Amino acid sequence: MSLSPKRWEQAWRQALRAFLLRLRGAAVGARTRVEAGVIARRGWAGNGPGRVIIAPECELDVGVVLDAFGGEINLGKNVFLGPYVVIYGHGGVSIGDHTLVAMHCQILSSNHAVPPFGTDIRSQPDVLLPTRLGRDVWLGAGVTILGGVTVGDGCVVGAGSVVTKSLPPGAIAFGSPAVIKGYRDGRPAPSGPGPADYR
Repeated sequence: MSLSPKRWEQAWRQALRAFLLRLRGAAVGARTRVEAGVIARRGWAGNGPGRVIIAPECELDVGVVLDAFGGEINLGKNVFLGPYVVIYGHGGVSIGDHTLVAMHCQILSSNHAVPPFGTDIRSQPDVLLPTRLGRDVWLGAGVTILGGVTVGDGCVVGAGSVVTKSLPPGAIAFGSPAVIKGYRDGRPAPSGPGPADYR
């Protein structure tokens, strides 16, 4: 089946954008859709350059920023990042297969040390806090995931939430800070800390 001229141009632009990300050092899997204005930066840390790894069949919408700052950002297969999602990978961010991240979400993996008053915060080193989103997670629009958080497989996080603590698999959470309000039907039985430990 041949492509129409418009479809051919779209496919060509997608391929060119993916190629440009590869030129900048990102590993971009096959059949990944890259829209205009996507930025992927590896950055440098004491151990050398960071890594941005994008598995096959991902979709990176307009204005997505993936900035490893010398750490690592690792997107699983078929991950969708909506418009203007920002991911900072100082301490390492991994996102599982088939996860949906809606527009304007922020995913962090570090924090600043807070020194005594009179010492500039900016002068302090980053505190590295690895962050993980499991498989089949859905983050609604404008969610912020703070460093050190694990969002379990199959979680749903409501729009505008700020996730400050880890969520167990299948949890439905929202608010600022996000609180577990329920669980998806059919989720596996918990095998560790109880729900109260995640609130």
